[in-house]
Amino acid sequence: MTAQSPSTAPLPGTTTPDHRGRTGLDLAGRDLDRNPGVRVREVELTSRGWHVLRRTTFDYRRRDGRWESQQRETYDRGNGAVVLPYDTERGRVLLTRQFRYPAYVNGHPDGMLVEAAAGLLDADDPATAIRRESAEELGVELGPLTHVFDSYMSPGSVTERLHFFAAPYTPADRTGEGGGLAEDGEDIEVLELPFTEALAMTLDGRIDDAKTVMLLQWAALHGPFRNG
Repeated sequence: MTAQSPSTAPLPGTTTPDHRGRTGLDLAGRDLDRNPGVRVREVELTSRGWHVLRRTTFDYRRRDGRWESQQRETYDRGNGAVVLPYDTERGRVLLTRQFRYPAYVNGHPDGMLVEAAAGLLDADDPATAIRRESAEELGVELGPLTHVFDSYMSPGSVTERLHFFAAPYTPADRTGEGGGLAEDGEDIEVLELPFTEALAMTLDGRIDDAKTVMLLQWAALHGPFRNG
């Protein structure tokens, strides 16, 4: 029996499993028909790392009625959730600081970003996922969750939709040190900051992470600190 040549062997992640056991990665989007002005023609896998990069060819009907062929690359990392834990009695919020290489390579002074705790949903619903992430990253058991809004954070290339939450906490709810999972390479510093300081940090550049800015602005305008 002769080995199948590389040119005809199924691409891992299509009909044969990739290194994470996934198949059918080339099928995403092929059956989309919600927009009659978009006809998906071809989906090509261009990278199958921890997440998936695809190049999709589709026909697009412009506003003047003309059809044209377009290509877009999409980075699929799954959907996620983010939370702002707050203590109105003490006027505090819980945030994190961790190294982010993409920010570092794109001009951030040291890559150490101050952020609201967040993570991918994986197989969980958004509320379950953010409680999990809060326990792992912050070492806190959250009170009742408030769903703030959902948002596509970089819709030009990234498929992720982020679910935003806020939740109260007290010092008694701090159940651990947090810090994330070392086996996942996480090394997260927990920051408990006065809300007024955190909000000021969004204006002077010390906080320049979009999801965190959005939650802090919401807290000031519509949330628990709107009268503070």
